[in-house]
Amino acid sequence: MKEKALLILAGGLGSRFGGLKQVEPVDEQNNFIIDYSIFDAIRTGFNKVIFVIKEENYKIFKETIGKRIEKHIKVEYVFQGLNDYVPQGIDFSKRQKPWGTGHAVLVARDKIQGDFTVINADDFYGLDGFRVASNFFDENKDEKVYGLVGYMVGNTLTENGAVKRGVCEVKDDYFITVNESSIERKNGVIYANKLGTDEIRVLPENYPVNMNLICFRKNYIDILEKRFKDFVLDKNTNLEKDEFLLLNEVSYAIKNYGYKMKMLKTSAVWHGFTYKEDKEKVVNAIKKLKEENQYPNNLWSSDD
Repeated sequence: MKEKALLILAGGLGSRFGGLKQVEPVDEQNNFIIDYSIFDAIRTGFNKVIFVIKEENYKIFKETIGKRIEKHIKVEYVFQGLNDYVPQGIDFSKRQKPWGTGHAVLVARDKIQGDFTVINADDFYGLDGFRVASNFFDENKDEKVYGLVGYMVGNTLTENGAVKRGVCEVKDDYFITVNESSIERKNGVIYANKLGTDEIRVLPENYPVNMNLICFRKNYIDILEKRFKDFVLDKNTNLEKDEFLLLNEVSYAIKNYGYKMKMLKTSAVWHGFTYKEDKEKVVNAIKKLKEENQYPNNLWSSDD
């Protein structure tokens, strides 16, 4: 069977939420948001899960989510360390935080054997998002075309404050670049403030934003490895703070290597823990989905 892997970025701590939000229970059975993502991935055709985590969090992942799902899908773990893929002689001794999303994908290269989809651990993407991603691999065979599942911005907001979203620039149904922005709905109007600037624009409810549900071919790992080396060797890179971001590198590959990224549309509604106050809404949303029979009461059956 051809591999179709789900690569879950779970290395970060939720500073605004106030804890390790990836393992915050969201239902009476103590399932996490990750459980729902994996459950949806399995029923849309994914056959392997790769967790990218900090080594110190291995035990809690293994004993909770790992123990629940290992009977249902192949599970791999990868530790993201600061030394990984950094050329010798680079002094980054003052750096404390991970290198970023692009690096998180790169460190999983030895576990990736075929097509793979990247997601965040703490985002609830909805069944349709995974169905769209899985169908992309089934229907598109061009190794130089990737896919980005674009969520309608109105389906990704919280009532508790601004959120950071990647506002996608699209041409002829293909992704061109992304503008990281702080987005908030005020008095029924959605405002996007491009980070690092005073530029503010009004977005329609259905404008596509990136939620890091991205479909890649295995060949993209080679590009990431080369680009990360260039990143750390660049004299303009602040080795203490700058991040090697996944979609920035996609934009570079599109511009310089002739790759393409198809914008994939979904009607799915995002849920997540941007703020601590969001938990009640997430729990209620999942409860409602269960009442509508979109999910079983116990995802992994009573004996798991």
